[in-house]
Amino acid sequence: MSRKRIAFGRISQETNAFSALPTTMLDFERLHYVVGDELLARCEKGAAEAPGFVKNAELSGFVRGAREVVDDVELIPLISAWAVPGGPLTSQCFRQLLNALVDSLKEAGDVDGLMLSMHGAMGAHGSDDAEADIVEACRAVVGDVPIAVSLDLHGHLDRRFVEAVDILTTYRTNPHRDHAKTGRRAGQLLMRAVLGDIQPTSAWRSLPMLLGGGNTIDLLQPMRPIYKWMNGVEKEPGVLYVSMFNAHLWNDAPGLGWATHVVTDNDPALAERVADELAQRLWDVRHHKMPEFPDPQTAIVRARKAWWQRRLGVVTMSDASDVVAAGAPGENTRLLRALLDDAQDLRSYVPIRDTLGVQQHWDQPLGSEFVFDVGGKLTADADPALPVVGRITARAEVGAVGRMLAVDLGHVQLVVTGGPPIAMKPEFFTSVGLSPWKADVVVVKSFFPFRAYFLAHNRMTMYVKTSGVTDFDVGLSADFRRPVFPLDAVEDWRVQDRKRRG
Repeated sequence: MSRKRIAFGRISQETNAFSALPTTMLDFERLHYVVGDELLARCEKGAAEAPGFVKNAELSGFVRGAREVVDDVELIPLISAWAVPGGPLTSQCFRQLLNALVDSLKEAGDVDGLMLSMHGAMGAHGSDDAEADIVEACRAVVGDVPIAVSLDLHGHLDRRFVEAVDILTTYRTNPHRDHAKTGRRAGQLLMRAVLGDIQPTSAWRSLPMLLGGGNTIDLLQPMRPIYKWMNGVEKEPGVLYVSMFNAHLWNDAPGLGWATHVVTDNDPALAERVADELAQRLWDVRHHKMPEFPDPQTAIVRARKAWWQRRLGVVTMSDASDVVAAGAPGENTRLLRALLDDAQDLRSYVPIRDTLGVQQHWDQPLGSEFVFDVGGKLTADADPALPVVGRITARAEVGAVGRMLAVDLGHVQLVVTGGPPIAMKPEFFTSVGLSPWKADVVVVKSFFPFRAYFLAHNRMTMYVKTSGVTDFDVGLSADFRRPVFPLDAVEDWRVQDRKRRG
């Protein structure tokens, strides 16, 4: 048997269609843009695939999984491009990435299989479905060989994409903590398909459902039994992988909705049955709502009353309207203003994006005065800039965040960033000398990942509504294909599913 040749690569970003701040090549280059042999080296055991972001992600897992099936396999690295969530890619950025991926695939010559790591909710100017465009362009190069794709569970499925993919694997956790495992399963299944040990067949369902499932956390009700059922059904003979998708609400795709996808070993009927049953289980939790989000003043009152929680750790406030991890710019000043005005008795750490503020103060010595109107500059509808006066205590330069300045405003320690302040790990603050253990309140720009990263520190979580592009009512304002829950009363999801899948 000849040695198998498998190509692999990535183009990944979660897009917020309502953000007026476009994503450019610079955003990818700041976080993660790797090509050729360096990509394979980063995916080897002990290496860091995306340093400072995720040590072992999908492509590291893929390399491990492929070699577990066939040790002597030729793995051909293409490109790997990953950006912090943001607005849609510019058409130039998207074409540059797509051309780089396709060109590297052509240069690889004949391959026996292809693995792609993507998000599933990436948008680009000039494209109706960026990820379907990517897979179809790759299919035109590799021909009729198996293609495996890994996605985030907040990805979006449509017919073009599904029909171009043979194997689909998806995160099974929220907050996400199984990046490498998802890639590993893709690698194992792809190699088995290449060897002819399995014949992947798939089925999917598209639910007319935008919200539901409560907080959608895999360890909590009502989603926990659904995840448990998914793990159990994969033990049935013939079932290879089961995926579900909770819609990324700020994706304005007309057919947006929750979805299911099932891969079986040459058993279309089994795939249809499992996809259908999982869809019904998801539909049954549609009335479980997210908890109500307090306004900043209410959140401050609750934090003040949480005396024991603050003694043992911190109160974590997610600025739910300005979540950088869901594509917001990160320059909302409303929560900062409230903490400055109404929480003088609480020591708070707050991130904010202001490139100009960082540029103008970067070369000043530590201890210098920081006088600036922060925030409110990137988009036309941004909240007003906020005048602050403080003292610069630290500076750092970290990956996609770029330059960072810590500014002492008294009871508020402000972290001003040149790039997106994706504050979801303690390291965001410790990199500029701020220990979360010394804070009462820590503000993050994340919906879910911070729960895992701040597990040791966090004693109370609040999602605070401050008005911005990651508000649910903003996401629900798009022109979706109706009827769709909760905007409409939908009597039968199956009727709409058939229409949605074409």
